[in-house]
Amino acid sequence: MKFALIAVLAASISTAAMAQDSSPDGSEPAFSIEPYVGVLGGYHNFDRRSEFGTVGPRGKMDGALIEGVAGVNMPFGPVFVGVEGNAAKGFKDIDWEYGVKGRFGVRAGQSGLIFASAGYQWVNGRRGFSDQKGWSYGIGTEIGPKDIGLGGVFGEAGPRLRFQADTYDFDSIRPMAGLVFAF
Repeated sequence: MKFALIAVLAASISTAAMAQDSSPDGSEPAFSIEPYVGVLGGYHNFDRRSEFGTVGPRGKMDGALIEGVAGVNMPFGPVFVGVEGNAAKGFKDIDWEYGVKGRFGVRAGQSGLIFASAGYQWVNGRRGFSDQKGWSYGIGTEIGPKDIGLGGVFGEAGPRLRFQADTYDFDSIRPMAGLVFAF
């Protein structure tokens, strides 16, 4: 996984070097960032053998989540890299989750994205489950307004539907969906 991440980042950097345009006066390369915020909902289901241990008759930790995300993407032609932070309020066995991760991917259509992510996640348990921290990995897609025929309504900014699936140390599945608002 680490080697794949390094290869994609290296390809992104080399693509960026070729894809940068000059500023209008030709003095320096143009640079842009795309900030965004979003609200997602989903469910986090941990394996019985995870580091959270077994508590109670069910023996595994799980719960629904409402999550806020904020981040920034840096486009380099057809690819992008970015960073994102998240904070989620959990229900049932999960109290809070929060983390930070890097993202990289490709643009899909006129306003959509396909991405992979890797980062660090903190999980606060309740009902006898301990607090833990570990690596988080994920994949996802965002579908923008231009891809569904609403390009004239929002222009470059606006909402995107996001669908993603993450895993915590390969001990869980965390499907999420919601709206992300680009600026």
